[in-house]
Amino acid sequence: MPAAPTPAPDPHDFDFLNGLWQVLHRRLTRRLTDCHEWQEFGGTCVNRNTLGGKGNMDDNVLELPEGSYRAMSVRSLDPATGRWAIWWLDARDPHRLDPPVIGRFDGGVGTFYADDSLGDKPVRVRFRWTATDTASPQWEQAFSPDAGQNWEINWTMTFVRAPAGLTPT
Repeated sequence: MPAAPTPAPDPHDFDFLNGLWQVLHRRLTRRLTDCHEWQEFGGTCVNRNTLGGKGNMDDNVLELPEGSYRAMSVRSLDPATGRWAIWWLDARDPHRLDPPVIGRFDGGVGTFYADDSLGDKPVRVRFRWTATDTASPQWEQAFSPDAGQNWEINWTMTFVRAPAGLTPT
């Protein structure tokens, strides 16, 4: 049986994210410890295209109860493979760029993977974008301590268009 065709690379995959957003963050207070305590906080995100449309970046403000911080995502499409790479840079550790999660959109869902570590333990990381054709796109992050056999969702974000007049900080 022939393999299913691979979706064609589309530099417009992330166009849904362009603009200014209010973000509801929800994250586990501890990861990969069988924790069920979630912390919720707000934030903002402003996103724009780069690289002639084959990339984009966003500037984020995360309003944690213990204090706000900034971070950014940088995304780029490799037209030869049809895969996107997403890097995360956290202002609290400005000289560390997280390993890129790499993947693609299929059927309106973007799924991206990387190998990283949590403390001194290796983890598989998964980002997933869903509801990208709605007024409230969703993002989630999950970690796997066993090379993708089991996943723990540890962070979710719900995006809502910022009201007119709100300016990024």
